[in-house]
Amino acid sequence: MPVDLPPGVVLLDSVTQTAAEHTGCVVITGSHAGRSVVKYALAVPAKLYVFNDAGVGKDGAGIAALAELEAHGIAAVAVAHASARIGEALDAWQHGVISTVNAPARTLGLAPGQRLSEALAAL
Repeated sequence: MPVDLPPGVVLLDSVTQTAAEHTGCVVITGSHAGRSVVKYALAVPAKLYVFNDAGVGKDGAGIAALAELEAHGIAAVAVAHASARIGEALDAWQHGVISTVNAPARTLGLAPGQRLSEALAAL
């Protein structure tokens, strides 16, 4: 099923699929926002990364990457695990509700409670 995405928005079921051509894009992933995603996000400087909060987890493990990416000036948000399936970027785009944002994402006008597709259309 074809999906009508705004220019510069890409869907990747895993952050490991990021590549140089995604530089400057809004990269919506199906990945959790745990620390293991940081190296992939640092390798490709996107405008914004979108992850799944994976239920947040013990000591915030499911969203730990947001703070680490913030330290590098990279905008990132997580959608609520109850709003979108982990591992499915399309579901995050179609149904995701932002649960967590870092400071660079906040400067883009993103906030918890926003429906992801509507918030990104307003960027």
